[in-house]
Amino acid sequence: MEEYSVDDPTQLLQAASDFAYFSGVQNDDSAKNFLDRFPLPVVINALQTKADVPGLENTLVACLERIFQTKYGAYLIPQYMPFVQVGLKADSQIVRCLACKTVTYLLEHLNEETSAVQLISDYDVYPLLLDCLVNGKKQETFGPLNLRKKQETWIGNEQVATASMDAIKKLAGFPQGMGRVRVLALMVKLFSVSSSVASIIYKLNLLRLFEEEINNTNDTLVTLNVLELLYELSEIQHGREFLSGNSLLQLLSSIISNKAMEPILRSRAMMISGRLLHDSYMFVDESSTRTVIAAIDRILDSSETRDMDECESALEALGQIGSSIQGAQLLLSSSPPSARHIINAAFDRQGRGKQLAALHALGNISGETHPENNMILDNHSEENLRRLIFETASKTSKLTPSGLILSLLQQASEIRLAGYRMITGLVARPWFLMEICSKQEIINIVTDANTETTKIGMEARYNCCKAIQKALMSSSKVTSDASLAAIAEKVHKAVKMGPYLARKLEAQPVVMTAERF
Repeated sequence: MEEYSVDDPTQLLQAASDFAYFSGVQNDDSAKNFLDRFPLPVVINALQTKADVPGLENTLVACLERIFQTKYGAYLIPQYMPFVQVGLKADSQIVRCLACKTVTYLLEHLNEETSAVQLISDYDVYPLLLDCLVNGKKQETFGPLNLRKKQETWIGNEQVATASMDAIKKLAGFPQGMGRVRVLALMVKLFSVSSSVASIIYKLNLLRLFEEEINNTNDTLVTLNVLELLYELSEIQHGREFLSGNSLLQLLSSIISNKAMEPILRSRAMMISGRLLHDSYMFVDESSTRTVIAAIDRILDSSETRDMDECESALEALGQIGSSIQGAQLLLSSSPPSARHIINAAFDRQGRGKQLAALHALGNISGETHPENNMILDNHSEENLRRLIFETASKTSKLTPSGLILSLLQQASEIRLAGYRMITGLVARPWFLMEICSKQEIINIVTDANTETTKIGMEARYNCCKAIQKALMSSSKVTSDASLAAIAEKVHKAVKMGPYLARKLEAQPVVMTAERF
């Protein structure tokens, strides 16, 4: 850039000032006349090397902004994308602000929209814009003697954030769906950084971009990609409170209820809804939750539903919703109870994946994830839970819940593991404890340290033993019933042994290193 350097920027400063602060409209001709005298590389070079000249930086930034606002100036931007890239990372707030605005001018004036989006992608402008947005919202801290500097910095940061926000909105509004998906993907990455950054994105109403994109159902692939990103957002613990808005849940409910939608889109919408309602009830009104449950209920109730993955997603989503007391009670108190689908599928061996999803969902509803408080529900919900399990059992060849449970524990390891989780949650109920204790075969399987060979299986079996022991210790019948007392003693020994002591080790000769030579 040496050939474009200026030793004395006085003339440039005066001309730039006249152009920047001209009270009239600057058009393509005036922009061209200025750049004929002072080519764009000269202006950029002076901005980068002469910033210490009083008034130069502010004047050149104002001048460039007016140049790029013209169509003639905007068409020069693609040739100077490295300047935009550097400007977005500059220490100077007014230069960063100019770079953000330059992106907006590029998007506004370049007729070939695909080329503009491609340039932004090629020069990695997406993350730089988002960095300007987030860092522009962070107020710097100064001592009491620097209050004016603090105020000026805050104003500068606000301007950078606003300019970057305008560029992001403009970019997100382009018809090229995958370009918008890229913006949303970077937003997800920033959202995961911390609660404070998530709060900034929420306050700037950027999450609205997800809703707008999902509403645009013209491109299934784009919609699926956006739902995947929303699924990632729903996994971020500190971010669920920002996502659990009623409008978003209503939008997801409409996707679930839309029979014209692809099953994979409905499945993803259900999974996202389940995650959002997993532990965020304080941020959502009950009617929105009931709407989601009703939409999922219709999926499982429909004779037209043949997609097994969709059924599994529906059951898993209900299990997520039912993992809290509020959610479990809603699933068991609706009319008819939506939990009926879970209990029916949990004891139906027609589909292994469907049965697994249902068993884990039943474990959630019964409180397996809350072993410390047993998650006992209100009387109406508890009665419906008991009734549904007994009714389901009566329609099978096993006839009783204990028969069904024994059958589960005699199946493959995945089913057994899910069965342990279900027992762990349900055994806090006295009626279910009696079902468990009524069959010695169940106790034998649960207390046998050789039953499982994997770490997760051993731990699930052990947790099940501990839950049964806790329930027996709380039962007044143990002291008066010899058979229950014997079961309690057997379970106590299994718990005392721990999860991993599968068999007693025989004594083995130990050969020391020195003895081998």
